[in-house]
Amino acid sequence: MFSITIGSYGLHCADELPVIYHEYCKHAQLVDEFNIRSNDEDGLCFVAIERDNGWPFLVVTQRYHPAGSGFYPGVALVPETDIAFIGAGTRLLAYQLKSPQRLWEDITDGFWGWKRHGDYIVMSSELEMAVWNIYGEKLWSKFVEPPWNYEVSGNTVRLDVMGTISSFSIGLGPS
Repeated sequence: MFSITIGSYGLHCADELPVIYHEYCKHAQLVDEFNIRSNDEDGLCFVAIERDNGWPFLVVTQRYHPAGSGFYPGVALVPETDIAFIGAGTRLLAYQLKSPQRLWEDITDGFWGWKRHGDYIVMSSELEMAVWNIYGEKLWSKFVEPPWNYEVSGNTVRLDVMGTISSFSIGLGPS
């Protein structure tokens, strides 16, 4: 397990169930589990979020596929809006942390990662680029094919999909 501190939040992440998993769940205000006892060949993602060194108030555990070879879980936490984004395999999740609740669940094809650019959160996956605002509202999504990448400069996205380059506003998306 490893821990990350962002503002007053502590994130505890692992690719296996911690020995004290049941204690985490007992103390949490919200426990969200997705197929944790299914296929052992799938990856396992454990995320627990606490505030001010207390017991975690949110525990999210899931089996995910695809796993490995570039497909690893990721978390983006926005402390000023108390929103956490979690991605693993094909599942995307967002949580309100003040009074813990799941805001939404979405799907993608092979999650790659989250990146924050100012007031926007960009999700990259094998076949999709999508953007949410820091309040957890989805703004747009675009189908892409590998190899692809993007850069953000100010509020402008420069997207390169298989050598075809386009530019557009991060908040509005491609037209």
